[in-house]
Amino acid sequence: MKRPTEPLAFGEFIALLALTVSLVAMSTDIMLPGLADIGRDLCVSDINKTQYVVSILFIGFGIGQLLAGPLSDTFGRKPIIYLGFAIFIAGSLLSMLATDFYVMLAGRVLQGLGAAGPRVVPVALIRDGYEGRVMARIMSFIMAVFMLVPALAPVVGQVVIMVAGWRACFALLLAMASIAFVWFSLRQPETLQSKNRRRFTLASLGSGMLEACRIRATVGYTLTAGLVFGAFLSYLATSRQIFQDIYDTGDWFALYFGMAAIALGAGSITSSKLVVRIGMHPLVVRGLVIATLASWAFLTGLLSVTTAPPLWLFMIWLLILFGCRGFVFGNINALAMEPLGHMAGLGAAIIGSVSTLIALSLSVLIGAQFDGTIVPLVVGFAVLDLAALGVIAWSEKGSKS
Repeated sequence: MKRPTEPLAFGEFIALLALTVSLVAMSTDIMLPGLADIGRDLCVSDINKTQYVVSILFIGFGIGQLLAGPLSDTFGRKPIIYLGFAIFIAGSLLSMLATDFYVMLAGRVLQGLGAAGPRVVPVALIRDGYEGRVMARIMSFIMAVFMLVPALAPVVGQVVIMVAGWRACFALLLAMASIAFVWFSLRQPETLQSKNRRRFTLASLGSGMLEACRIRATVGYTLTAGLVFGAFLSYLATSRQIFQDIYDTGDWFALYFGMAAIALGAGSITSSKLVVRIGMHPLVVRGLVIATLASWAFLTGLLSVTTAPPLWLFMIWLLILFGCRGFVFGNINALAMEPLGHMAGLGAAIIGSVSTLIALSLSVLIGAQFDGTIVPLVVGFAVLDLAALGVIAWSEKGSKS
C-alpha cells in the first residue's frame, strides 16, 4: 500500500478526522433505543443496569487514551490509530455475538479501549500542525460533526433495530470502523517526524505527567472537561428512561434526542466562527455562565412542584444547555492542549483519560440517583457547571489565555 506523503486538503482533513473521532459518539448513541431490548434478551433484572451498556464503554476509553497518546509519541500517529481500529472491531464482534450481559459489557470495554486511539490521537495529530486559535477552529469544526453524530445515531439505531434487531447495530459499527481505517490509511500522511518522537518508558511517561500537572491551565481545563462531560454523560445514560419512561415518547425518542444533539452541533459550528475573533476562554465562560443560570432557574421551578414539567419545557432547557455546550467542548480541549505542543500525544492522553474517568465517575453517581424524575439530572448539570466555572477561575488566576 502506497503511503501518502502530501498533506490533505483542509476539507478532507476535517471530514476524515471527524469520522474517525465520531466512532465514540456513534458507539454510545446508536445503542440507546435498544437498551430495553438488550436488557430483556440478556436477562437483566434491574432496568437501571442497562445504563452500564453506555457508561462502561468509557472505562475502556479512559484507560485506552492513557496508552494511545504516549505510544503515538513513540511509534507515530498512524500505527496507534490502526491498532485502535483493530481492537474496536474485535469488541464490536464480541458484543454482537454476546448471549450473556457480562460478555456484552466486556465487548463494550474493548470497544472503548479501541476507540481511544482513533479519538485521542487525532487531537495530537492536529496539534502537530496547528496551534492557538487556528487549532481551536479546527477542533470546533470536528467537534461540530462529532456532536451532530448523536443526532443521527439514535435514529439510525431505531431503524436498524426495527429491521434487523439490536445486534445489527454492532455490525454497522464494525463497517464504519473498517471504512475509516481504509480511508485513513490511504489518504492521511504521518505527521510526527522520527526526530520528534519520544522514547516510551515509564520514566518518560511519569515525567510527562508531572510536567503536565505543573501547568495550571492544563490541570484546570482538564478538570473542567471532566465536570462538563460528566453531566453530559449522565444525560446519555439516562436519556432513554427520561424520554420513554417519564415522557412516554415511544419511538419518537430518537427525534427528541436528536433535537438536543443538533443544538449542540449548532453551538459548535457557531463557536468555530467566533473563536478566532473572540478567543477560546471568553466563549467557554459565556457558554457555562448561561448554562449554569438556566439550570439553577429550572431546578428552582422543579422543586416548587410535585409533578414532572411538560416535555416542551424540558426540551427548552435541554436546547439551551446543549447549545451552550457547543461553545465549551472543543475550546476546553484546545485550551488544555495549548501548552503541550512538545508532547502532544502524551498531553492528549492525559487530558482525555483523566477527564473521561472523572466524567464516568460523576455520571455513574448521577445515573444511580435516577428515581423516575428529571431532578437528579438537573441537579447534576447545575452543580457540575457551577463547579466548572470555579475551576476555570482558578486555572486562569495570574495568567491570560
